[in-house]
Amino acid sequence: MTDLADLSAAALSKAFKAKKLSPVEVTRAVLARIEASEPAINAMYIVSSDAALKAAKAAEKRWAKGASLSALDGVPVTVKENIGTKGDPAPIGVPIADMTPRAEDTPVPARLREAGCVILGKTTMPDYGMMSSGLSSLHGITRNPWDLAKNPAGSSSGAGAAAAAGYGPLHIGTDIGGSIRLPAAHCGLFGLKPSYGRVPIHPPFLGRVAGPMTRTVEDGALLMNVISRPDARDYASLPPDGRDHARGLRSLSLKGLRVGVITAMQAGLPADPAIVRAVKAAAKALAAEGAIVTPVEGYLTHAMLDGICRFFEARSYGDVAKLKAAEKKKILPYIVEWATWRARKFTGEDVMSGFLAVQAMREAATKALAPFDFLISPCTCPVNYAAEAHSPTDDPHRALDHIPFTVAQNFSEQPAASVNWSYDRTGFPIGVQVTGHRFDDIGVIRFCAALEKLRPEQRAWPVVG
Repeated sequence: MTDLADLSAAALSKAFKAKKLSPVEVTRAVLARIEASEPAINAMYIVSSDAALKAAKAAEKRWAKGASLSALDGVPVTVKENIGTKGDPAPIGVPIADMTPRAEDTPVPARLREAGCVILGKTTMPDYGMMSSGLSSLHGITRNPWDLAKNPAGSSSGAGAAAAAGYGPLHIGTDIGGSIRLPAAHCGLFGLKPSYGRVPIHPPFLGRVAGPMTRTVEDGALLMNVISRPDARDYASLPPDGRDHARGLRSLSLKGLRVGVITAMQAGLPADPAIVRAVKAAAKALAAEGAIVTPVEGYLTHAMLDGICRFFEARSYGDVAKLKAAEKKKILPYIVEWATWRARKFTGEDVMSGFLAVQAMREAATKALAPFDFLISPCTCPVNYAAEAHSPTDDPHRALDHIPFTVAQNFSEQPAASVNWSYDRTGFPIGVQVTGHRFDDIGVIRFCAALEKLRPEQRAWPVVG
């Protein structure tokens, strides 16, 4: 029998409606899973057991009366640490941040509570969210449930590890260069970076989005229905269209669909051969279903990647440079070196040229997709890397070399997702990235659902503790 903690949100919703399961017993099962697994995984920053059980009891009463707030009423969810939730501090992975509890929910948790979701707590992230790693000066090491010696990637490291470990079906991450998609790929999940502005956040920032991390595409679609609802606090958000992201999930016809395939970029780390093989296998499966599959040259240049590096370094330099010497000693030396090694000498011209390189990257990403309905590519470069590493290179002077396939979409504003395809010879998951046209979030979700149907048989989820 499937453990209650491992049931999908779609299955839980049906069971609650049929009165075959209670949100309370499910929440208790998930909390028990967290208690058993956390000593090894370290994915949770805060576990709000009492508040979660209180919310579950309220949901139980609503389902009993036939007055549920949404399809996800009573379904457990975790929220990334940097997304403000009422009553919780949001220290962004460092021990020197303001620990004052937030006075109100930001848009995403506000929508979750309105839908009746049971917020279990907050998941971990690395220092300032600026590393693809589960390593944090505040939280310690978050480990990958598939192999505790390996990294879950980041910066939504805790969300990815929590989803893979079965801390309930729904998890919220954020993404500014790959921070949803990278841990999704390393943890065998579906992770969607929506179109910029599709999911309201506060405060908004160029390229930064929030999105779902789930074991199934359907659960991600159901979660999008909730978190994409409007919130006036996000002055950069898109007009809500009220569409059901889960409706017609399997309705996309692959016959005649134009699919471009990228297996290498001009800059950054090369994708591991096992990942390239997975992308080619996915392309072959799509072609067998009638899709028109075409190889595409990688568009990301060294100038573009260096430009985005300078952009992020300049942004973070302002945070790190103002710290006192004693404060700098409390955060990861890697972060201090990364944010200061050259940014302290940047001129206005340096920063502006970096921004212009970002704009060039945006144009190139848009042009690459223009002849196609979707692009598929690697998501990550290595299949895995050590849990103790700050990034795949572990070099602060090459801190972003591992994101050549993911960073452009944040600034082109295109929706992009990672969906697990297969595994390497050791059984470690390998994700394939799907990129769609700006605003076509539903198209990307449906295309990922098609890949989910075509992919080889999936392995059982890891059990830790």
